[in-house]
Amino acid sequence: MIDNLEKNTGKSLKEWIRIVQKEGFEKHGEILKFLKSEHGFTHGFANLVAHKALKSDAGSASETGDLIIKQYKGKEHFLPIYERLHAELTALGNDVEFAPKNAYVSVKRKKQFAMLIPATKTRFEIGLNLKGLPAEGILEADSKTNGMCSHKIQLSNEAGVTTEVIRWIEKAYDAAG
Repeated sequence: MIDNLEKNTGKSLKEWIRIVQKEGFEKHGEILKFLKSEHGFTHGFANLVAHKALKSDAGSASETGDLIIKQYKGKEHFLPIYERLHAELTALGNDVEFAPKNAYVSVKRKKQFAMLIPATKTRFEIGLNLKGLPAEGILEADSKTNGMCSHKIQLSNEAGVTTEVIRWIEKAYDAAG
């Protein structure tokens, strides 16, 4: 994607990072809006530049564990949910990849199929890519993650990680293969 950025825009990632930094943006959304509206970027390229400029992607962090620590600061009571889900997801197959960001962990196979999000101090969310399936039971439609997930499951504690939750995660995993 980095190679294609330069092919499509005529500027390298390094040059785009300098442009964004010169503008003084501090928030991811500000950078996305700027690159899309002022430079005609697609969401994917704008997201790439924003993460690299803010050093908020797994590749820019000195250690991915630092991003996890940052996510759960003040929300430490949700770490058991994350750890349980990490174990359950790892057991799905050796092709599961975890990519921590500033505010969530992206879970990928060939493509992203889940997001693990300590959303607030009282709500943990599992975002799932299950496009085409109706919301039912604990599975809600999700319109807040910019189309990155079609559905979400909200939890408040580790006891909420039930067999139904795991079943929905498995469906998203299967769909991503």
